[in-house]
Amino acid sequence: MSNSSSITQFLLLPFADTRQLQLLHFWLFLGIYLAAFLGNGLVITTIACDQHLHTPMYFFLFNLSLLDLGSISTILLKAIANSLWDIRAISSSGCAIQVFFFFFCATAEYSLLTIMSYDRYIAICKPLHYGTLLDSRACVHMAAAA
Repeated sequence: MSNSSSITQFLLLPFADTRQLQLLHFWLFLGIYLAAFLGNGLVITTIACDQHLHTPMYFFLFNLSLLDLGSISTILLKAIANSLWDIRAISSSGCAIQVFFFFFCATAEYSLLTIMSYDRYIAICKPLHYGTLLDSRACVHMAAAA
């Protein structure tokens, strides 16, 4: 007789045991999420609507805002739902998916920040070659690689 068991869900520790503090955490997390959503949404809308901002630096900033929305939505929306509905468990597959998407977005953000620093290096140190080194095709390839 073999001893086999499988984990189907993880138990989460609540921020507080009282319902009032859980609702306080809900409103706090909701405020943080809405502030991040509004800030990144304004950046995305401004860059998309203004033709003067269609340069490599703003193209990368646009993509960085999208990745930031993805990474904050991965973790914070689940925390908001758990605080509101007093849920203290997450399935193991749900946890794995959440961790995968968070690390995917975080890794892509760090890669894009590295590419943005290269963009600023070219703009400062080699301004005459900037247009040839970072044309729109190169920017799309670097953003896709991130």
